[in-house]
Amino acid sequence: MAAVQDGSIEPENEKEMKTEPLNDAAGNHAASVGGVLSTSPVASSVGTPKTNTGSDEQQTLIAVLQFLKRNKLIESVDILRREAGILEDIDDSQGSEATGTGSSSGGNAGVEGRDATSSLFNRVSVATTAPSIIATPAPAKGGEDQPDVNVVLSAYSQQGDPVLYPVYYNGLKNFIESVLDCHRAELSQVFYPLFVHMYLELVYNNHENEAKAFFDKFSGDQECYYQDDLRVLSGLSKKEHMKGNETLLDFRTSKFVLRISRDSYQLLKRHLQERQNNQIWNIIQEHLYIDIFDGMPRSKSQIDSMSGSLAGEAKREANKAKVFYGLLKEPEIEVPLDDEDEEAENEEGKPKKKKPKKDSMGSKSKKQDPNAPQPNRIPLPELKDSDKLDKIMNMKEATKRIRLGPETLPSICFYSFLNAYQGLTAVDFTDDSSLIAGGFADSTVRVWSVTPKKLRGVKSAADLSLIDKESDDVLERIMDEKTASESKILYGHSGPVYGISFSPDRNYLLSCSEDGTVRLWSLQTFTCLVGYKGHNYPVWDTQFSPYGYYFISGGHDRVARLWATDHYQPLRMFAGHLADITCTRFHPNSNYVATGSADRTIRMWDILNGNCVRIFTGHKGPIHSLAFSPNGKFLASGATDGRVLLWDIGHGLMIGELKGHTDTVYALKFSRDGEILASASMDNTVRLWDSVKAFDDIETDDFTAATGHIHLPENSQELLLGAYMTKSTPVIHLHFTRRNLLLAAGAYNP
Repeated sequence: MAAVQDGSIEPENEKEMKTEPLNDAAGNHAASVGGVLSTSPVASSVGTPKTNTGSDEQQTLIAVLQFLKRNKLIESVDILRREAGILEDIDDSQGSEATGTGSSSGGNAGVEGRDATSSLFNRVSVATTAPSIIATPAPAKGGEDQPDVNVVLSAYSQQGDPVLYPVYYNGLKNFIESVLDCHRAELSQVFYPLFVHMYLELVYNNHENEAKAFFDKFSGDQECYYQDDLRVLSGLSKKEHMKGNETLLDFRTSKFVLRISRDSYQLLKRHLQERQNNQIWNIIQEHLYIDIFDGMPRSKSQIDSMSGSLAGEAKREANKAKVFYGLLKEPEIEVPLDDEDEEAENEEGKPKKKKPKKDSMGSKSKKQDPNAPQPNRIPLPELKDSDKLDKIMNMKEATKRIRLGPETLPSICFYSFLNAYQGLTAVDFTDDSSLIAGGFADSTVRVWSVTPKKLRGVKSAADLSLIDKESDDVLERIMDEKTASESKILYGHSGPVYGISFSPDRNYLLSCSEDGTVRLWSLQTFTCLVGYKGHNYPVWDTQFSPYGYYFISGGHDRVARLWATDHYQPLRMFAGHLADITCTRFHPNSNYVATGSADRTIRMWDILNGNCVRIFTGHKGPIHSLAFSPNGKFLASGATDGRVLLWDIGHGLMIGELKGHTDTVYALKFSRDGEILASASMDNTVRLWDSVKAFDDIETDDFTAATGHIHLPENSQELLLGAYMTKSTPVIHLHFTRRNLLLAAGAYNP
């Protein structure tokens, strides 16, 4: 791994640079080796100098000046001396004392001086970019969890002649457009981050007219998928606008990642050094992270397929962690013969075997998968008797499951919510498809029975005391027939309900809301049992684990939280996204969760230690739907760009792109055997895709995994098995029954 640093630093330091640490869980960078200044909140708070160590600071600054002089960085010396208020004669007179043996002749002395100077860099990492901070009072303790806006923005105080900004940018643009085609696509990636940082420097230094002219001249050159970001950026026309702007702080505190071949990078470096274009070079080394790889440069289509997120592509190291994507071994449960089986045995005169066909992507695992986590890796709830009965029912249903494929597509049953007046915000079905719930903008949750069996509450305590608890039908006796109805309304939230999820055992329902809470409802009493408070802003999505007990939530505060139903505080907090977390999903083995965000990235998190183990980039808009394949190997994602992307979890690569939808993809679901992927969109359609063909046609070798060179097949139309349009109903939820009937739901929009 190579990070871009000052081109004049010797090779020994370049070796050190290759050890630049990865992002931490919050997406911030640790301070880089070799003097590049980190602007993350963590590094800023640690590196901010104290005001009572004046003499130490003076000596340290002089040592840095000597180091810069020795490397002939005269412009940097002048800027640092001017901003720190150090006179030239003081610098010269005290230089030898500050640097110790560094000024003596001989190669060894030079190296020692460089080591002595570089060891001081941590103490002045903030002061060298923004010495004005030394005089400002420290921020209040209450705001320590937020980045100091002054510290974050202060890097823009180093600036050149504002008139030359368009000249620098245009010069680089002309150079890139003149290079060979194979390098042009890669080098063009630097346009957007450079444009943003140069514009922000102009605004920060109160050059409003120059900034506007710069924006108007070059904003049209940027890729179309950055238009929404540019619209936000155009509103930052004054220095006062920059303080407290979340988008700006995101961009500043996370280095923009570019993946470039070594040959292309050397071309860029040589050009900037020959032209002595320090303004652009400073931005590249301070605000960008160049992920250099050896090999052929990537094509325009390969780059476009991975670009579009708020902070560039993911570093390749981010997707190298081992992921146990296999399924846990199913517990051994004997399935008793039911009446139908016994009748079949009597009629035929011999036992009738009813074994399901072996699914190529089946979700049930008899043997221990070599890629599966250890069964005790995370504590999972023990199976209750009712759970065992439900699993037996599930197995019996599986024997009657329709094997889907290109020739046998599923029937689709559509549930239209009438008179919802655009107030329907979330839908979910129970696993056995007996109940459907809807979350609404009027802050209510409504539950319906979709079978002839009506919903009943439990009797009062006085009536329960009269029941014989030893009777076989005690579960029926405790239910109050007087309360029987086809639907129930759950009141409790104080804002629109944005996400709902049934527990696997159908006893509970989760709901999350704009009011910042997640509520757990009992489906026995139809009352709220717990309100989980931890998010400070609206919660956009929540989901139960496939094994129950755990659940995940994510919202506007950009942090996903893992909860257990019997804990009122979260067990884990997953921080790293740069914008709202819009959707959450558990992996089938419950050891991982995936989160989709408005920063156009998908992250996978390890529940055991809270680490981010995968970062997927490629969507050009906020992500609104995620679905894991039943075998746990693959992930599908849908976004506002209308594309469905397919990901190989083990290799950490994009392996497919499904085009066809013309609006936001709000729901994705794999069939029970994994043969079909269904997608639903705001364009009023449900589309069915051949997921087996999509996954089988891809070959992910070690070279592809190492370099990130992906060749997406242009075969969306070949994979499309069917498209089904509603009259005027945007589809917001999909569910496959245990027999592979597809259920879809949405609110009729006349």
